[in-house]
Amino acid sequence: MIKIAITGASGLIGSRIIELLYDKLTFIPISIEQMDITNKTQVNGVVSAIDFDFFLHLAGYTNVDGAEVNKKLAWRINVDGTYNVFTAVQKQKKKFIYISTDFVFDGKIPPFTENNIPNPLSYYAKTKYEGEKIVNGHSMIIRLSYPYRKDYPLKLDFVRSIKSMLAKNKPLSMVQNATMTPTFIDDIVYGIEYLVNHYTPEIFHLVGSDSLSPFQAAQFIASTFQLNKNLIKPISFSKYSINKALRPQYSTIVSNKNSFYPMKSFKEGLALL
Repeated sequence: MIKIAITGASGLIGSRIIELLYDKLTFIPISIEQMDITNKTQVNGVVSAIDFDFFLHLAGYTNVDGAEVNKKLAWRINVDGTYNVFTAVQKQKKKFIYISTDFVFDGKIPPFTENNIPNPLSYYAKTKYEGEKIVNGHSMIIRLSYPYRKDYPLKLDFVRSIKSMLAKNKPLSMVQNATMTPTFIDDIVYGIEYLVNHYTPEIFHLVGSDSLSPFQAAQFIASTFQLNKNLIKPISFSKYSINKALRPQYSTIVSNKNSFYPMKSFKEGLALL
């Protein structure tokens, strides 16, 4: 079996990759306790000591608002860390897959395909794009958008966050004049499985098949789980954005390369939760 070293293996996406593909691929999870990606010497030591075919780099600093305050830490993890891991993998002459985000786009003229040139707005997005530039042309880059999944107690995704708030009868303000592209994590996993088996050092978008406003998304969630829609109130993008890191307003992201795995619509994904 193909052997995949993976950072971020216990996270929202990494844990699901291992759960669904454990019998098809051999995984070598590398925890933060084993390897601090900001420590170049340690990274070289760990990477040179393991036997793997692919390195799937999921670990990263993902707090969008936090990155505006903790800029040095976000840069160390997302840029320096990516450089350290990528160069160590290159020395071993192995294949590298870098997980990125739709936030690298500015959300001004959607839809955004693999051919669009990024223009990051937030510091988090800037660090992810800098990571892309380090590996581009020599590795596979996979961009994701608003991933959600069933049952993961360690971290709430946006679907389970909204569901939890509504279940507690808490009011929600959701943006009406913006778009997002929610992506069912199981689809991401099977898309990655295909890309591992058909590896090319290109950029791919693994994203849901439709986009909608956060307000519409919350309405869908309320309907699916029979929760109170009246708790959901519309808010403008400009009002929502006060005192927050800049985010792409119209984050309609699509793929012109994914002819290999059919990605679900948001409604289809919710039905499986």
